[in-house]
Amino acid sequence: MAQNPASKQLRRVTLADLVDLGTLSPVAASFLRAAVKARKSVIVAGPQGAGKTTMVRALCAEIDPWEAIGIFETEYELHLHEMPERHPIVHAWEARPGSGERGPDGRAAGEFTIDEALYDSFRFNLSRQIVGEVRGREILAMIKAMESGAGSISTTHAADATAAIRKLVTCAMEAGPHVTESYATRAIAESIDLIVQLHLETTSGGGGTARRARWVTEIIAVEPGERDKGYSTTHVFRPAPGRAAVPGVLPDGLRALAGFGFDLPGFLAEAHQGEVRP
Repeated sequence: MAQNPASKQLRRVTLADLVDLGTLSPVAASFLRAAVKARKSVIVAGPQGAGKTTMVRALCAEIDPWEAIGIFETEYELHLHEMPERHPIVHAWEARPGSGERGPDGRAAGEFTIDEALYDSFRFNLSRQIVGEVRGREILAMIKAMESGAGSISTTHAADATAAIRKLVTCAMEAGPHVTESYATRAIAESIDLIVQLHLETTSGGGGTARRARWVTEIIAVEPGERDKGYSTTHVFRPAPGRAAVPGVLPDGLRALAGFGFDLPGFLAEAHQGEVRP
């Protein structure tokens, strides 16, 4: 169980730091590290204050320094462009809502959208495109970034990993009547590889204070699937009572992550221990 002290600087955080905090196990960290290096697209989900931005920073810390990264946010939260010693080539875009005045096209004067930022980024020869928090129509930019297959990372609010898929489908449909549920579901299932779900638990610390614990409750793999749902999921790391997620079932396609540093023997050993534990 992770106790995140307010005094700890988590801007330059790594997956190893999160292991030390108890946010995830060493095996899960090796899995996510390998997933980033293998250019898998990842969604980090969880409630407000669960540490989603911190997790994204830790995942981004695994991106090779030579890669050119594009960050697309409604407001700056990741601040990767302020850490040149870690990522020398970062181009950050921030959306602008615009003023109350409307132009001839009906748009607010001065508005600059995430979609426009993503289009603008194509001339920068980026290696990775990372769309920040997805709350609405940012989902379309997220899908475009993930469709490139370069390995993108985004966040969203959701109670569990499967709910995150439903949330993203709803966000896509809210972008306009041209986005049907079947298209949104198919696009999301084809674009997302993994969903990392974070949990926040708040308890009384005595004396009117509160203690907050955060940990990864599940990591699921997402694939296009059956006609009834349009996607299938596998619990690669499954929930465990009161602690970080433990190894579950590893899809055959993810065994190749061992070539990127994933501790496959450790995963299989821990999964076997979980099966035989009474």
